[in-house]
Amino acid sequence: MAIDTTTSPSTPPVREPEPLGAPRLSTRDRLVLFVLCAAQFMVALDFSVLNVALPELGADLGMSRAGLQWAVTAFALPSGGFLLLFGRIGDLYGRRKLFLTGLALFGAASLLATLAWDPASFLTGRALQGLGAAAIVPTGMSLLTTTFPEGPARDRALGISGTLLSLGFTVGMVAGGVLTDALGWRSTMALLTVFALIVLPLAPGLLPESRTPQRPRLDVPGAVTVTGGLLSLIYALSTAADHGFGRADVLVTLAAGLALLTAFVIVESRSTAPLVSLPMLRRRTVAWGNLGGLVTFSMMSTVVFALTLYLQEILHLSAFRTGLVFGVQGVLSAVAGSFAAKVIGRFGARRTLVASLAGQGALVAALLGLDTHGWSVWLATAAVSLASMCHLGAIISYGLTVTSGVPDEEQGLATGLVTSTQQVGITVGIPLLGVLATTSDDLMAGVHTVLGLDAVIVLVAAALIGLGLRTRRTA
Repeated sequence: MAIDTTTSPSTPPVREPEPLGAPRLSTRDRLVLFVLCAAQFMVALDFSVLNVALPELGADLGMSRAGLQWAVTAFALPSGGFLLLFGRIGDLYGRRKLFLTGLALFGAASLLATLAWDPASFLTGRALQGLGAAAIVPTGMSLLTTTFPEGPARDRALGISGTLLSLGFTVGMVAGGVLTDALGWRSTMALLTVFALIVLPLAPGLLPESRTPQRPRLDVPGAVTVTGGLLSLIYALSTAADHGFGRADVLVTLAAGLALLTAFVIVESRSTAPLVSLPMLRRRTVAWGNLGGLVTFSMMSTVVFALTLYLQEILHLSAFRTGLVFGVQGVLSAVAGSFAAKVIGRFGARRTLVASLAGQGALVAALLGLDTHGWSVWLATAAVSLASMCHLGAIISYGLTVTSGVPDEEQGLATGLVTSTQQVGITVGIPLLGVLATTSDDLMAGVHTVLGLDAVIVLVAAALIGLGLRTRRTA
């Protein structure tokens, strides 16, 4: 699809930098922000908290090594596949209503996974968790962007949300190991149940209802094709991460996913009430912003994967010490989030996105200096932590870039695109690049190959996005 790089009524110019300093939030605004961010943090935690517990989980429930893949895939499939559909349903029928439904479903599913008595009951709980997350994430983001007006207040709110999103993934990796060692794998799922029980009672009295003024019919053909396409694509990429691209089911579902997404574009171009407005996708801010989000998520997840292999398989660090490395990463990400809104307010979301991607790429390139000596753990810790600070800047600025200038009635759609990009990004990086490390005869050489390609992709993307979002000079 050609991207229009000129300014037009359907392509709003990139917002100029806001004045420094955000207005003080009222007590109610703070509580609303707490509820929305806590829900996002809970979902981010779920992406990583179970990883360390998988071996113990498999032994307890009698799941094979191949079956353990489904502990992750069962969550990823619905959480990524239904994001766009649920974002649009929230636009049409009420974001608050769907957000509360998703929270209740997530809490109940987490309890089911905690009490699971066999593989089937556990995987059912994981799938229902994913379905609840698919309702929580886009509606929570759209409630945030419609509650806080565009400008410094929204920049600050999205900065806090982005920080907790990044921190939740890192905290999950550390907390998963601590909880599993101390209390067993079930405690990781119980933690999510507790989070849901804290957030759910607070939400109804704080969150305002919001929906589009008109209620056009739902685009059923578009919903079927995009949901089927995303489900097929996520399944193919998740399975390829463990088994490679040579398996028949991977090739079939990958082809089906691409075909369905192509059909989705055709359907949307002819629909009178499309699920995704193609003119919205032609906005420079939406198209290039989402590309930035896809690159930063996919490439950073690949770095974490490659470094986990490096630290444990080459430097022979324990799971606990490996968790500490990523714990430093999480702390510095939180520090970055504390001043991200001021940086974006000073320089604008476009410049921050490009600079953050360039910084992430340069710091990943620095990891090419890793070798088999013990001192390399300090290089790994410093470089990945600083790269994560840039990564967080990219997360916040790409969300602002995509949602800025979008009317309130389409915020659910815009944030659905943002969160779909996030989910696909997390899923796609490891299968595409990570397998170069796992299939290499020389693991050190494989890790270097992955990190080198990762850095090149991020730096090239930064240059392209900078050109794509460049503001045209007028006389």
